[in-house]
Amino acid sequence: MAKLRIRIVGGSLGGLFAAAILRRDGHDVKIYERSTGGLAGRGAGLVGQTEIFAILRALGCEHVAGVGVVAKERIIFDRTGEIVERHKTPQMQISWDHLYSTLHDFVAGDAYILGRSVRSVTQKEGRASLLFDDGRQETADLIIGADGVGSVVREAVLGWPSPSIYAGYVAWRGLFPEQALPPASAEVLLDRFAFYNMPRSHILGYLVAGPKGEVSPGTRRYNWVWYRPAPGVEALSRVLTDSKSHIHRYSLSPGKLSAQRLQILLADAEAQLPPPFAAAVAAATEPFLQAIFDFETPRMANGRVGLLGDAAFVVRPHTAMGVAKAAGDALALRAHLATTDDVQSALRDYETERKPVGELIAAYGRQLGKASNDDAQCGLATSGETKRP
Repeated sequence: MAKLRIRIVGGSLGGLFAAAILRRDGHDVKIYERSTGGLAGRGAGLVGQTEIFAILRALGCEHVAGVGVVAKERIIFDRTGEIVERHKTPQMQISWDHLYSTLHDFVAGDAYILGRSVRSVTQKEGRASLLFDDGRQETADLIIGADGVGSVVREAVLGWPSPSIYAGYVAWRGLFPEQALPPASAEVLLDRFAFYNMPRSHILGYLVAGPKGEVSPGTRRYNWVWYRPAPGVEALSRVLTDSKSHIHRYSLSPGKLSAQRLQILLADAEAQLPPPFAAAVAAATEPFLQAIFDFETPRMANGRVGLLGDAAFVVRPHTAMGVAKAAGDALALRAHLATTDDVQSALRDYETERKPVGELIAAYGRQLGKASNDDAQCGLATSGETKRP
């Protein structure tokens, strides 16, 4: 197996999975991440899946999957806050932040470069090239697009602009220290998955680890996700307008919400949610927002450029499978690169294996999302994955 010069666009978990596992095989790998401050501290919890355990085992750090918070049961509220259903289905939420920091340690130093935005990717004479926003260029044997919902690498694979498609609803989110919950709400919410369903909307909440993987009582955080309709481009633009009247494309990060919009959110919570959830929404001093999008690529590879994770298939968070899908992509890419020195052949085999998987998960996510819009029952299917934008 020839050692390759590999460059990855996007430094979240998908990019880190690929970089860590490919560097382990001796390849020259670098990640270019457009954010200037890095992504540490942006995560909450994620559901453990087979692919996550497999890649952590391959990296020799499977113990990371044991850092998380277990919800002992699932409960469903009625509008008054009474518990009308209980399900004894314990489930752990793995610490996103601890997983991120562990993977980042595999790709530390000058292999993980912040503040480098990629403008485009091109190919010529058996080499692929990155063009950065600052005008600099870099060539590689292989370029991997792990740049998520707003991927700029897609165009190099597909040959045309390929934006993600808005699904018509958004996820409002709150993430804060558990001690900020009022005692009455903490008594019923902590150590449980809680749900409340309403027409075309639902909210769920659960405990996650602290920002550095803390799991002892008093050091954890509470996380809630409220799915709400916002049909049409106009409605989306309104909810993604920040406190400085700037319209964002995909999400609003903590601290960006205007005071007026925050007051509307709090009033809606008081009017529509059971008291424990209304109190949880009020306890989040900096709620944030993620619009829900879809994208399915007809191709995952072209020449010496490949797509991984959400750059290839944007799957809805209801599936709780987005991170696992990215881990599976990274493992498959590694396996196919190990069988041949022909990068393009390896990428074709990678696409053959992983494209059907992405299609199935994307279809499952749309099915769950339709249930959410129609009758709000998808909240019972899964907790979803949570990452701050």
